[in-house]
Amino acid sequence: MESNPWFDYLENEEKEFIRQLILASGSLKELAKVYDVSYPTVRLRLDRVINKVKLYSEQENNPFVSSIMQMVIEDKISLDSANEIIKKYKKEV
Repeated sequence: MESNPWFDYLENEEKEFIRQLILASGSLKELAKVYDVSYPTVRLRLDRVINKVKLYSEQENNPFVSSIMQMVIEDKISLDSANEIIKKYKKEV
């Protein structure tokens, strides 16, 4: 089976979250029941995974973005901070 680099980039708990989302047929309401949390909590978690995948896709072609994402992986900065830095960087470029 061939691996997808963006999927390998995700943490194990994020991969499990995606698996549970698939098993719930994409229903965030059902996923909230699985995790015993509110719908907004599941939505926020999904948004973070989506942003992480987007950032991975962007960083593939840009060394600066790649270095910022490496800082996220190493827990030196948050994903939200990385998004903001990259957004400002893109405005300047």
